[in-house]
Amino acid sequence: MRPVDLPLFTSVSAPFVAPDHAWAVVSVTHPDLAADAYVGQLWRVDLTGEREPRRLTRGFSDVRPRVSPDGSLVGFLRSQPGGAPQVHILPTDGGEAVQVTDQKLGVLEFEFSPDGGTIAFIARVPEDGRYGTLEGVEARAEDPRHITTLKYSANGLGWTNDRRRHVFVVETPDPFGAPAVTPVGRAARDLGTDTPPSAVPDARQITDGDYDHWAPCFTPDGQALIVTSARHETRDLDLVTNLYRLRKGDDPTLIETPSTADDACFSADGQTLFFIGEDLGADGLDFVGHSAGVFAMPADGGEARRLTDTALHVSGPLRPAGPDGVLALANVRGHSTLVRVSAGGDVDVWEEDSAVLAAADAGSMGVLATVTDPSTPAELALLDDRGETRLTDVNGPLRAACEPVVPAELEASSRDGYPVHGWVFTPVGPGPHPVVLAIHGGPFASYSADFFDEFQVLVEAGYAVVACNPRGAAGYGEEHGRATRGDFGNLDAADVLAFLDHALEVSPGLDASRVGVMGGSYGGYLTAWIIAHDHRFAGAIVERGFLDPASFIGPSDIGSFFVAQYNGADLDRLNAQSPTLLTDQVTTPTLVIHSEDDLRCPLSQALRYYTRLKQAGADAELLVFPGENHELSRSGTPQHRLQRFDAILAFWARHLPTAHSSKA
Repeated sequence: MRPVDLPLFTSVSAPFVAPDHAWAVVSVTHPDLAADAYVGQLWRVDLTGEREPRRLTRGFSDVRPRVSPDGSLVGFLRSQPGGAPQVHILPTDGGEAVQVTDQKLGVLEFEFSPDGGTIAFIARVPEDGRYGTLEGVEARAEDPRHITTLKYSANGLGWTNDRRRHVFVVETPDPFGAPAVTPVGRAARDLGTDTPPSAVPDARQITDGDYDHWAPCFTPDGQALIVTSARHETRDLDLVTNLYRLRKGDDPTLIETPSTADDACFSADGQTLFFIGEDLGADGLDFVGHSAGVFAMPADGGEARRLTDTALHVSGPLRPAGPDGVLALANVRGHSTLVRVSAGGDVDVWEEDSAVLAAADAGSMGVLATVTDPSTPAELALLDDRGETRLTDVNGPLRAACEPVVPAELEASSRDGYPVHGWVFTPVGPGPHPVVLAIHGGPFASYSADFFDEFQVLVEAGYAVVACNPRGAAGYGEEHGRATRGDFGNLDAADVLAFLDHALEVSPGLDASRVGVMGGSYGGYLTAWIIAHDHRFAGAIVERGFLDPASFIGPSDIGSFFVAQYNGADLDRLNAQSPTLLTDQVTTPTLVIHSEDDLRCPLSQALRYYTRLKQAGADAELLVFPGENHELSRSGTPQHRLQRFDAILAFWARHLPTAHSSKA
């Protein structure tokens, strides 16, 4: 894959299957360089194979589709260029899309009620005078913010306490009803108001207060909603979230669960309430390396039971499967796997060659899933006892343009004999190829063998990529995930370097004399740590790095708890884990990449690290992207993503030239 192929990199959303299991709807989006935005529409996919997938909508950005329980409507979020996403509905048998909401800051998520007559949605409610609610008052002229909490910001958003997420309900409009018209002339005068009638139905806000709410789910009778929130007194000091029942006219009612809870889902028979839970310890902060699991409890209340054990790190969203079960996902050795869990406690882990990104029950047809593999970012497929049947080929043009490389799987032994699992991506053609050691973020995350634009761009440029999941990564059990607590830069660095050495020894076509290293976030940390101790590398790229634990506290949106749980509280111990304080040991040419609006690993981390490198006489350069946050490489604007790729390849061309880069 070349950087210019980025517009061909197409994403397929989680599928939503119609009630008769005959068809499904997904959103298909791609980065558009001309619009410098992500553009996409909804597609209808026939599950019987009788018709080709076809486009349902023609909006600029139509995402997050849902099908009404009777199958008559498709709901989705539509955004116009520069506009906020709003709920729209579309008749499944034809017609124009009808706008349902008009929220100042847009809608985040929504759900149909069981009878389809009501839509519940989540929207941020801005304080008066903020975020354009007072005409003539720009952001820089707003009143000062008075903050008394530890939690007050979020990466990709900014300030949070003055725009809480609340729950709204609105009657589902008739998509075939007469459209509203705006009065003019005499009619407008006689109306006696400066505010014309709204073209969208009136929504009713049903939560308020200084709390966030998300993941709405209707009860089977449609008379109440289950939402996730943190409304307890110590919510500012811990990471606990709870489920609440919202019933008209009543205050939110806490649903007692034995752990932090999120992502509620009722079984199709209405008898069981499932949710994702995790044990955060007595203080509600012990999140490091823990495996989340699927829990179940009677729909009308009762004891909640954990159904999956801690060997599986489970994630949602949960979706009903059969009469009494749910579908979830689990990370198993870097592979995203489908899991079916029944109310009775049966747990079936499906074994597929493709990784599953999202799934929905398709009845007798099997399971409809968004899948990925080493050669394609995402496609829609039916999974059943016979295997996998692909229903879409939206990434066919990308595969034709770049011929993705399938990696070789390896396992190495670290210095203490511990097994380290990973992959080597080797360019096509004769070597020896220069090597880039890639280190993932998290640290409780993981690499996989599946299509990753970062690796495919490097391979196309002539670099072999070595990537592994050292201790601290997800998908290998809780002991693996918690092994580096309080000791960053020790076992994790040893694992990564042992894997690199093993790959250089056993993988054909790799040039052990020409090696670079790069990583982002925690991967940026480990990159910076390694080049302070190991001077074999021709170059290093430290991106959006967590580079100094002590100064991370405060500027970062997770600084109030992340450092204490991962690195400890003792200042001497924090400094002993700081690569910023080791810059005088760095001899490797280093490119530091960061984003101005990064609140996860704030820009100050990069500025401090880069400045100390320069003061120490290191060969260092800094690249800062305006208007981007921690997610630049994944969801930044298309032009900036293209420029980032170009800058990375230009750096490697200078320090690790290949036959490809020498011709550029």
